[in-house]
Amino acid sequence: MTNKLLKYKGYRGTVEYSLEDKVLYGKVIGIRSLISYEGKTIDELETDFRESLDDYLEMCEKHGKRPEVSYSGTFNVRIPSKLHEKVAIYSAANHQSLNASVEEALKDFIDKKDEQ
Repeated sequence: MTNKLLKYKGYRGTVEYSLEDKVLYGKVIGIRSLISYEGKTIDELETDFRESLDDYLEMCEKHGKRPEVSYSGTFNVRIPSKLHEKVAIYSAANHQSLNASVEEALKDFIDKKDEQ
């Protein structure tokens, strides 16, 4: 999955195609700010992606604003209470925190997806 994303300076961006406009486009993911880009070719798309990020980072520096960091490592997940209970019991039985159990499950899930 990650090989379908553009990468630059620690940020990642999507690659989409508009049949109507006959243009490639995308947006930076993992941050709240909207940073979008487009191009008629992959090379144009990649160039606009890098230039858009450079503009964002330059604007942040100019205004003394800290650029958003993608994926801080903290997020909230809402799950059914029964599943919460099962994970908590599993965690206690395996002498690990709830966070460690969730991290383990997510890593196993993603590793299996990457193998496909």
